[in-house]
Amino acid sequence: MCGISGIWNYKTGQVVEANRLRLITDLLAHRGPDGEGFYTSKDLGLGHRRLSIIDLEGGKQPMCNEDSSVWIIFNGEIYNYPELREQLLQRGHTLRTKSDTEAIVHLYEDFGEDCFEKLQGMFALALWDERQRKLLLARDRIGIKPLFYGQGNNGLVFASEIKSIVASGLVDLAVDTTAIADLFTFFYIPGPKTIYQNVRSLEPGSYLRVDSRGIFQRKYWDLQEGQLSLASEEEYEQQLLALLRQSVKSHLLSDVPLGAFLSGGVDSSCVVALMKEFATEAVTTCSIGFGEEEYNELPRARFVAKTFSCSHHEQTIDAEPAQFLTEMPRFYDQPFPDHSSLPTYYVSQLARRHVKVVLSGDGGDETFAGYSRYRRQHSLERIRRTVPSAFLYPFRSWAGNRENGALPERLRRALHQASVGARDGYLHGITIADKALRHRIFSSDLNRDLAGYDPLDAFRDLYDRAPGTDFLSRVLYLDLKTYLVDDVLTKVDRASMANSLEVRVPLLDHHLVEFAHSLPLQLKLRDGKGKYLLRKVMRQFLPQDFLDARKMGFRIPFVPWVRESLRNWSEDILFKESQTSSFIDQAALREIWENFQGGHIHLGDLMGIILSFALWSRPANAFNSSALLRGTPDVPTSHVWPQTGPVTPIAL
Repeated sequence: MCGISGIWNYKTGQVVEANRLRLITDLLAHRGPDGEGFYTSKDLGLGHRRLSIIDLEGGKQPMCNEDSSVWIIFNGEIYNYPELREQLLQRGHTLRTKSDTEAIVHLYEDFGEDCFEKLQGMFALALWDERQRKLLLARDRIGIKPLFYGQGNNGLVFASEIKSIVASGLVDLAVDTTAIADLFTFFYIPGPKTIYQNVRSLEPGSYLRVDSRGIFQRKYWDLQEGQLSLASEEEYEQQLLALLRQSVKSHLLSDVPLGAFLSGGVDSSCVVALMKEFATEAVTTCSIGFGEEEYNELPRARFVAKTFSCSHHEQTIDAEPAQFLTEMPRFYDQPFPDHSSLPTYYVSQLARRHVKVVLSGDGGDETFAGYSRYRRQHSLERIRRTVPSAFLYPFRSWAGNRENGALPERLRRALHQASVGARDGYLHGITIADKALRHRIFSSDLNRDLAGYDPLDAFRDLYDRAPGTDFLSRVLYLDLKTYLVDDVLTKVDRASMANSLEVRVPLLDHHLVEFAHSLPLQLKLRDGKGKYLLRKVMRQFLPQDFLDARKMGFRIPFVPWVRESLRNWSEDILFKESQTSSFIDQAALREIWENFQGGHIHLGDLMGIILSFALWSRPANAFNSSALLRGTPDVPTSHVWPQTGPVTPIAL
């Protein structure tokens, strides 16, 4: 795992300044503490920070072909590179290293821009073709690894994290007000947007071509419509287990020690169980817990670790959470309210003390329909099919009114979702602040800027063009393209890379994702439970009562913290230190805060968004827009991340 950055002044031909290139690359030192490398060619500069995982001595970057006409900087892992390497040797290529990075260079020589389709793994890369004066930026199919780019007067700046583009001083950093509306709607900013108008994330499964004609984007992969039709349920089981084994085995490719995150849920337990099959020694597992029992999965994780004779390490978070929350803007470079990033950060910190690479179970819920919202929406869909629409129609406006206090919040939302149809019902279910609530919270200036804008339009479009034969397939496709990429995978990438730890996600191997997408509905949801087929496969590894236990999720006690131990700190951030008045109506903010403190805990997600936005807007945040518009800041080249208490290996 690494950090990549680059500048190409293709508009002006201006020579890239070495100090500027080094600055934006040094900001990624946490992603690659093992080494650095640079390549410059007049108006082009490529920078690389390396976390050495494969070919520790020979894999230094930037890397080139034999005649130095093609250069690459790469972040990620290509799990099928041994096969690709053999194919390249058979076609007459000379390979000087055993690195997966070098294989990509020679694949490009043979297949041009079609080379990305041959890569199996997680990656973000930049490839420079000196002869054609062409720059390619590519991202893996699912979006496991990040890649951002910004356009300025001179040309293009790109990097693994937004902070490098911001610090370059080459891109105007006007705030994208539609991104604020998206943030308050969905709990994150969906790509390709970022908080800045002129900074974008490259879409998963796509690449950019930059040349003298401009910037062009092409999608090289997407899910396709179609449903498997095997002879029996047992055949589906066998095929899924074979794909799981193949994926986990390929993800164990490493020249350094590796382990696993173990939450105690079905997904991470599945990964650990299969790692055990291929391991030559005890699998190293790491788990994080809380003192509050309803948030603590340590007993379940301990059970799995004992079942598979793991070398298990666990820790209860006792660090002051305000310290981490204050640092979040430096981790994520924009508002990011998902506070499960806190346990993700600390389990990464714990793992890094023992290994350099871990496998995780991320992606299992989105791939195999594990979230309760899928089950809930499936139940609502059955109601829509049995209850006459004329009966449901009156609930559209009455139950949709958040100010209507005659109904409990959950019942009101369920009635409204049932009445508006499958697509809009699901979108309403994942909406934090609807149009009326956003209008109330936002300042008059922001409401004026957003006149006519609806964040749900882009999601409606994704749902409408989703490949799938049933409602659930469309919903899973929507989440795969949005929530998984811009919330879950973003959280894991930044939290782990802050600790210089590589995280691999075998449940998101694209062959496995394609298989899961093509499953019949009844093999995803059955008897009120999600992940039906995955749970059935796992019965040979873990007991039924464990697999059927209620899902806890990787949560933190955010609401009790903000109402109790973090109350004074939160008030200082919201009302004294932040600079949100240009965007947030202060009277509405005070009213929401007092209602939340008065017992309206359903406002917890909304308070999380507001607090995250306020933290990002603080003057102390070196990366906020107002500070940067006054000139390039004095950006630190290293980070001091918060620490937590001592760790003790667990005797199982």
